[in-house]
Amino acid sequence: MPRNKQILLDNRPQAEARAGNFKLVTTETPALADGQVLVRHHFLSLDPYMRGRMNESRSYAAPQPLGQVMQGGTAGEVVESRSPKYQPGDKVVGMGGWQEYSVVDAEQPGALRKVDTTQVPLSHYLGAVGMPGVTAWFGLVKIIEPKAGDTLVVSAASGAVGSAFGALAKARGCRVIGIAGGADKCRYVTEQLGFDACLDYKQHKDAVSLSKALKEAAPAGVDGYFENVGGMVMDAVMLRMNAFSRIALCGMIAGYDGQPLPMAYPQLILVNRMKIQGFIVSEHMEVWPEALKELGTLVGTGKLRPRESLAQGIESAPEAFLGLLKGRNFGKQLVKLV
Repeated sequence: MPRNKQILLDNRPQAEARAGNFKLVTTETPALADGQVLVRHHFLSLDPYMRGRMNESRSYAAPQPLGQVMQGGTAGEVVESRSPKYQPGDKVVGMGGWQEYSVVDAEQPGALRKVDTTQVPLSHYLGAVGMPGVTAWFGLVKIIEPKAGDTLVVSAASGAVGSAFGALAKARGCRVIGIAGGADKCRYVTEQLGFDACLDYKQHKDAVSLSKALKEAAPAGVDGYFENVGGMVMDAVMLRMNAFSRIALCGMIAGYDGQPLPMAYPQLILVNRMKIQGFIVSEHMEVWPEALKELGTLVGTGKLRPRESLAQGIESAPEAFLGLLKGRNFGKQLVKLV
């Protein structure tokens, strides 16, 4: 059995996460028992939600245990199997964590899923045709519930969730405006993803300034908003929300370092009779087949062209993750392991 490099959570962050919170170790991979498979990970997914799990405070998921492999999505290949459900060479996705190999109980529901890489590249099953894509689908379809002609906004528009949201919304006849950090990201959002407009939040010092720019891009106001960021960006968009508008609240990356994240204009929730709903996509597994089918078609037909940021090797995972939290990634952040 191969030796396995792993990244553990060694200690909890006191404020900002740092490389010293993680520890690289090498272990022996245990022999397989009946019903188990050995997966070699080709790609490791890095996602903002992981930062919240590094804290010990109460959240929607249990904290990441200290001294254990950092949890996260993986895509790879079965290299040895003692289960009739999987054969060596099968391409699979699962939650293998920050390590090069994982031993998986094939009988555990949802532990592994075979994927077809003839039309969709393996890495996209961790992004556009995986959890981030389904997150975008659920927020759009089940919470925002758009009608053709609606104006929708999404923050972190160039990322894995934002790019999928744009493609799904355009397919429903909506006007879509992105918010992203930097001119290069905004060009990608409009020229490659087909958004109607994209605002660079780095060009605005406060919510009022960003909101004025949004007014120019959306003179009729905003009907639906997919929130990944919180803070100043959310304040700016709320100033432009229409009556009976809807906000799908997916992430609050501006507050992931544990500092309070105040809302500047909560009265607008009442004034505009807004619906604001937070959600965790893993609690809605019943929609995944429908969502993945649509997302796979969008990627396979070229209507969704997701971009990826690739870090090389398991050793690079901590710094790539810290860069993700600072917005240094361009598209879905992955670690390439093979």
